[in-house]
Amino acid sequence: MTDKPLSGHVAVVTGAAKNIGREIALMLAGDGASVVINGRSDKAAAEVVAGEVEAMGAQAIVHMADVADPDQATGLIDAAVAHFGRLDILVVNAGMRRQNSIVDIPLEEWREVMTMDLESPFVLAKAAIPQMLKNGHGRVVTLGGTSAHTGNIGRAHVGAAKMGLLSLTRSIAVEFGPQGITANMVAPGHIDTVRGAAAGQRSNSGAGRPIERMGTTGEIAAMVRHLCRPEGAYITGQCIHVDGGIYLGGA
Repeated sequence: MTDKPLSGHVAVVTGAAKNIGREIALMLAGDGASVVINGRSDKAAAEVVAGEVEAMGAQAIVHMADVADPDQATGLIDAAVAHFGRLDILVVNAGMRRQNSIVDIPLEEWREVMTMDLESPFVLAKAAIPQMLKNGHGRVVTLGGTSAHTGNIGRAHVGAAKMGLLSLTRSIAVEFGPQGITANMVAPGHIDTVRGAAAGQRSNSGAGRPIERMGTTGEIAAMVRHLCRPEGAYITGQCIHVDGGIYLGGA
């Protein structure tokens, strides 16, 4: 492997202004990728990340978009191709957390979560995959969550959306694998991030996990980077749990 195995590749990272998304953008840039930094509202934070990428010697642009809006999601992909001339990597990191008992979730909130966490990745992938097909190569990485697999009080809508997203991810893997496109999900456990008030309290589903600490944003980003590197080319259709052992079985 070369020092810059992603040199010449272009990546779109949604929700890249902070937390896990920021770390992913920086790691991909460290491997030589040009990165489109997407944020929804905090342009200053997104520009800071773009500056960090450029300081590493890679290229970056900021494109603000609410990817829950189909036109803005498609516009994000279009902007990447217009600026860099190609697209190789799509990392679907942006998501929405809400917390309510099943019996208290308003239908509007259910639909809001489904739009952001399931419909938006579909729209982004639908726009991105044709660009990857032109290259005969592509990487789609979605971010899930361990609690979607274990069940979680208060987040039935988030879990349902993320499991739907896993099915979408696997469908991309099956349909486009012959054309050189891989698709995988990384499912974080308890990660030390800054969370908005609407996300509610942290889940306790990881109580008693074998690794008795919270994970770091870098540990999630490192797995995403691995899937995007050449040595990740034979991994597809997988859900990789980076969770300290919360979820030891299955899917």
